[in-house]
Amino acid sequence: MGQVITRSELGKIVGDLKTSGKKIVTTNGCFDILHIGHVRILNEAKTLGDVLVVGLNSDRSVQKLKGQNRPIVGQDDRAELLANLNAVDYVSIFDEDNPIEFLKVAKPDFHVKGQDYKAGELLETPVVESLGGQIKLLQLVPGKSTTSLIGKINS
Repeated sequence: MGQVITRSELGKIVGDLKTSGKKIVTTNGCFDILHIGHVRILNEAKTLGDVLVVGLNSDRSVQKLKGQNRPIVGQDDRAELLANLNAVDYVSIFDEDNPIEFLKVAKPDFHVKGQDYKAGELLETPVVESLGGQIKLLQLVPGKSTTSLIGKINS
């Protein structure tokens, strides 16, 4: 089972992991209503390294990104759900509008996003590359998204 940790705890843990030669994989997002698309991306992300760290948008940052009616599930519940997935080693909540500060502390060897993004367009790319890491874009599960689930619920 993974752990929900603070950013300062993340810094110490990452330092220890890097010293012992572990490869760190990160991803980030809202993970508002957990679905199979999330699980598959997280499972695939974990195969890229030894430790998977998820940067989780806080409730405030989700609301700013997604609108007043989001998140559906609060940050503490979302963090606990993620930490209980087999693939996830650590979850760290970030309150900023983007994951840049999280990534500066996590220092990933690989940072994973879905293929709905382009590496050259991601804010994360310059930071990850400046730390010696790479961006990996993974295939999404068609039709599986929080937005589509909310649409189904509301219809």
